[in-house]
Amino acid sequence: MDADVIIVGGGLAGLVAADELLRAGLRVAIVEQENPANLGGQAFWSFGGLFLVDSPEQRRLGVRDNFDLAWSDWRGSAGWDRLNGPLPEDEWAAQWGRAYVEFAAGEKRSWLRQRGIKLTPMVGWAERGGGEAFGHGNSVPRFHVAWGTGTGVSEPFADRARAAAQTGRLTFHHRRRVDRLLMEGGRATGVAGAILAADDAPRGAPSNRNRVGDFTLRAQAVILATGGIGGDHEKVRRFWPERLGVPPKAMITGVPAYVDGRMLDIAAEAGGRLVNRDRMWHYVEGVQNWDPIWPRHAIRILPGPSPLWLDALGRRLPAPALPGHDTIATLRHLRTTPDIAEHDHSWFIVTQKILEKEFALSGSEQNLDITDRKFLKVLRSRLGGGAPPAVDAFKRKGADFVVADDLETLVAKMNALTERPLLDPALVRRQVEERDAQMDNPYSKDFQVMSIHNSRRYLGDRMARTSTPHRLLDPKAGPLIGVRLHVLTRKSLGGLQTDLSGRVLKTDGTPLEGLYAAGEAAGFGGGGMHGYNALEGTFLGGCLFSGRTAGRSLAAGL
Repeated sequence: MDADVIIVGGGLAGLVAADELLRAGLRVAIVEQENPANLGGQAFWSFGGLFLVDSPEQRRLGVRDNFDLAWSDWRGSAGWDRLNGPLPEDEWAAQWGRAYVEFAAGEKRSWLRQRGIKLTPMVGWAERGGGEAFGHGNSVPRFHVAWGTGTGVSEPFADRARAAAQTGRLTFHHRRRVDRLLMEGGRATGVAGAILAADDAPRGAPSNRNRVGDFTLRAQAVILATGGIGGDHEKVRRFWPERLGVPPKAMITGVPAYVDGRMLDIAAEAGGRLVNRDRMWHYVEGVQNWDPIWPRHAIRILPGPSPLWLDALGRRLPAPALPGHDTIATLRHLRTTPDIAEHDHSWFIVTQKILEKEFALSGSEQNLDITDRKFLKVLRSRLGGGAPPAVDAFKRKGADFVVADDLETLVAKMNALTERPLLDPALVRRQVEERDAQMDNPYSKDFQVMSIHNSRRYLGDRMARTSTPHRLLDPKAGPLIGVRLHVLTRKSLGGLQTDLSGRVLKTDGTPLEGLYAAGEAAGFGGGGMHGYNALEGTFLGGCLFSGRTAGRSLAAGL
């Protein structure tokens, strides 16, 4: 035996599983096709959002939350509908969903602190939903941000793994690409594949796939923590569901290229059951990174509630396709509406005042004040005047941003970013003026304006995420800014079906002995614990919870 447990994948879920196994005194091998600079995987690049329920941070901001409300929100968002018949695909997903909400409402916060993860005082209100009491969306703010953003979540586990490697309790096998699972008597007993040529590419950058040898490793069990398919656009298109219309001809990428889903198919060849592969989570507020690290590198705008959102033909998007409300409903609207489905973009129109307060960018490298844990710097950038430096850099250098002092000039510049001019200045002006007419009172019949006022009632948003309501054409709030938005590929919500111990199940519903899965490879647990939608702050949390579950299950059983 080369180790007690082999973990395939050095991202967050794999590192958490390793941490649990090491705490139990077991020997661990981590097999990773990328170089050591990539330890931590996608989590390293994230904003560090964590879904928590009834936390001290919420209570300090006047938010009243509880398990029952959170579980109602989760079920309404998940919409699990594959629960009937033999071996239903959602059977274990729904159980994982409830277990995760119990974790988020219980020991998650104390467990995070014990693992060296601290939270900022901020609690964001992500995915506010479609306007129904039971349906998709968070009834209250639950998006907690880790100090250090994604690095503050992944690096404590990475540091402990590196320390364990120094003492020989953990062995890293970098530049090893797993091509098959070793099976003996129906049990997973190891992995085999290619040794790839050394490559010192920076974190996230593409690396070579030159084969220079072969390897085989054996253990008592194998955990797959290899992520989803967001880096492979052809695979995304292959599993794109009819309910979301036509996949975009051109997308940008929110994950490194190595997030290609290879191990899902390899696990299926070994007997594992893949479920819910048509469920996926892609953002519609993506912009091209002016300083890219990987091909078609995308950054997501995390918008406040105030941007005016127009489709490619310049028509205002209907509720619930509003900023910060319902990601999948917006994606569905953009991809199923016949006369705009041929176009791959939409638009924000904002003022400088909105940009300064409401635009955040999702990524550790775009939020260096929080990533570097500089409290005074955070106060200056989030509560002071002017846009955060990273946002201002995108406004000045980003290929998708245009700026003008008047609306007609702005529309002309927006039209210049597309192959042919699609926006009618008169139509855009009419909609801007209609929206502006709703801004003079603290009440409105306009759903988006109502949402803005609702947001301002929450202290956290009023302080840092929602600008004072104002007219877009107010010259004191200018200049005007147009932002071209793209579909940004991100997460797989389906994957290997696992039981509540993290064991991969076979097509007949029984465990595939010796094989476990965690993180996105398992649909973050059970093959789809999010269902059709996510409440945000739940992806890192899903990696933490499923990695912890698989590690603890194996530690108890070996």
